[in-house]
Amino acid sequence: MIEKLKAEWFSNVRTDILAGIVVALALIPEAIAFSIIAGVDPMVGLYASFCIAIIISFVGGRPGMISAATGSMALLMVPLVKEYGLNYLLVATMLTGVIQVIFGVCKIAKVMKFIPRAVMIGFVNALAILIFMAQVPHFIGISFMTYIFVAITLSILYILPKFIKSIPAPLIAIIVLTAVSMATRLNLQTVGDLGAITRSLPMFSIPNVSFNIETLRIVFSYSIALAIVGLLETLLTSSIIDDMTETEGNKHKEARGQGIANIITGFFGGMAGCAMIGQSVINVKSGGRGRLSTFVAGVFLMFLIIVLGNFVVQIPMPVLVGIMIMVSISTFDWSSFSYLKKAPRSDAIVMLATVIIVVATNDLSKGVIAGVVLSALFFVAKISKIEVIKQTEEKNIIFNINGPLFFASVEGFVKAFDFTVKDKNIIIDFSNTHIWDGSAVGAIDKVIIKYYENNTKVTIRGLNSSSKKLVDKLAVYNNTM
Repeated sequence: MIEKLKAEWFSNVRTDILAGIVVALALIPEAIAFSIIAGVDPMVGLYASFCIAIIISFVGGRPGMISAATGSMALLMVPLVKEYGLNYLLVATMLTGVIQVIFGVCKIAKVMKFIPRAVMIGFVNALAILIFMAQVPHFIGISFMTYIFVAITLSILYILPKFIKSIPAPLIAIIVLTAVSMATRLNLQTVGDLGAITRSLPMFSIPNVSFNIETLRIVFSYSIALAIVGLLETLLTSSIIDDMTETEGNKHKEARGQGIANIITGFFGGMAGCAMIGQSVINVKSGGRGRLSTFVAGVFLMFLIIVLGNFVVQIPMPVLVGIMIMVSISTFDWSSFSYLKKAPRSDAIVMLATVIIVVATNDLSKGVIAGVVLSALFFVAKISKIEVIKQTEEKNIIFNINGPLFFASVEGFVKAFDFTVKDKNIIIDFSNTHIWDGSAVGAIDKVIIKYYENNTKVTIRGLNSSSKKLVDKLAVYNNTM
């Protein structure tokens, strides 16, 4: 236990600290922007990012992953905040956490195995596109100098690591270009232009609402949506970080940890949050691997606000835009273009559908759910082909069934029989198939009934043990089987 704690916290101290500092700097404009989306004060997003990052560093299941206020969660909060205000949002945040803890205890992370690779690729690419699109308002059509700073930032991020590996390139870019901007007084959009920052720590408080059934009715639907979207984004991000670091996090623990973080955050004036793919990639690319990087990101975020607030508000937005563009480029799975050519057509359609729906709706859950449903439909269509081979032996007609018999294949199964046969014994051989559901048993009943109407005897054979058990339980004419 002690060795595991040392490995997760102190095996990469120097790099984790530097990576955490970079992430904290990148968190500020994101947290402010997401607060504006949700319709709340910028400090609500900043407090959420601080609290969630600190808490998840202790109770999360995926070291090196960054959790904070996110855009996908903020979008779901808009109607609640608009109609009922901040206090109901805080209650919804706490209830979101409770639901996520329950999901974690129920090992909801197991559903990850039902998400196909095509959906995962689509999810990653859609996130990369959304990250890039979120930067567009901050540099397109602003000023010529904005383009220059974005270009210089990208040059530093891609060239400097070839010569300096001890300090993360994003940190160097932020410090140097902020100093240049302040010294030359260039007309650039800064972090301070996004919203006012209050230099104070979050305080414990209980939301000013009546804790009764009516309040629960108001926030419950929002909390369910927030819990599902938050866990979906967190678990998918966890899988991406697993691949990037070639390690594996505890997804059940991560689900519980996200819930605990949201419960506590609600008491400190923060909005619900989850894992952030962009900041997590920044952390990993900067060398962050342990829990210390996430902890430092949260602590340094508050340090920046309280102690270095005057400096933070002067950080040029083009620099942070450049960093996020780098993140979007590195997040996008460029091999997916060749994947589209080589993969089965159904997989290619699923991947493109996931990307299009996520980008069109700005909702990760809708894209992923649509992708999973589409994959399931393609899979069902693929395996629903059933073959019925007819053999004649004297007075016996044998029908050999090949392929799974379930709701999607029963139509083909029934149509394969010749019900005009008379004075023959019909034998249906299920040795090469499996009876999966009630629809299949109903189809068998239908075939037997049609033959009985012609006074034709039917014998069933070859049922495996589980198929026979299902047929014996549900079939009407099981006395012949």
